[in-house]
Amino acid sequence: MTKAFVIDLDYCNGCYSCQYACKDEHVGNEWAPFALPQPNTGQFWMRVDEKEHGAIPRVRVQYTPTLCNHCEDAPCMKAYPEAVYRRDDGLVIVDPAKAKNERGLVDSCPYGAIFYNEELDVAQKCTGCAHLVDEGKLPHCVDICGQNAIRFGDVEDLADDIAKAEVLNPEFGTKPQVYYLNLPHLFINGEVWDPIEDEIIEGAQITLTMPDGTTRTETTDDFGEFWFKKIKPGIYSLKIEAEGFKAKEVDQIDLKESLNLGDFPMDRA
Repeated sequence: MTKAFVIDLDYCNGCYSCQYACKDEHVGNEWAPFALPQPNTGQFWMRVDEKEHGAIPRVRVQYTPTLCNHCEDAPCMKAYPEAVYRRDDGLVIVDPAKAKNERGLVDSCPYGAIFYNEELDVAQKCTGCAHLVDEGKLPHCVDICGQNAIRFGDVEDLADDIAKAEVLNPEFGTKPQVYYLNLPHLFINGEVWDPIEDEIIEGAQITLTMPDGTTRTETTDDFGEFWFKKIKPGIYSLKIEAEGFKAKEVDQIDLKESLNLGDFPMDRA
């Protein structure tokens, strides 16, 4: 039965326990025939990527646990078919005996998930803790996650979540078996206020025109703020309307990273 990982970022709080668990399981330990010991430094078979979105005071921090995607169409297997294989359960393994002196394996992975151990002269990566899976246990990063943000199991059992999930870098076309729920993507936010009364404006209607011409509408909250979440890079425009005030428009918003548009003082109608 094919296995998969499902990672729900709404539950990840950036505690780094999964990253530490991977080190605990693999540093100084040889798990034949799947892996030689992982170095103490320089390699993170499981790592937590941290990224700040927006600008002060409206900032969100994204934590993304990242590991080998155990791709169904794995580039490393295509490049080095004698050194890399896929198990019946879908876990992709770099054979530690056959990956000796194969430095090119590092560059074969578009995700940067393969590392080179200079001391042992071997290419290495996440094994999905195959040695534990064969004992009916969970990968250590999954088992240690106190937030239940990382799950592992049969694809059929995870089918409902997988149907709603996304993968990292789908443009690579590798068919990853690591799926993500609630990827934040990008956002646009700002604040609307009345400069005469020096107060925020609650309930203002904000209309965002998307790159494809469709629109989304939000209203300002009790802090006068508006948020458009889970949007993609592109050119946007914005219209702000509030009762008793002149409408305000912002065109040609070139969204490449999450954007805090700042404060919008409104003129009385």
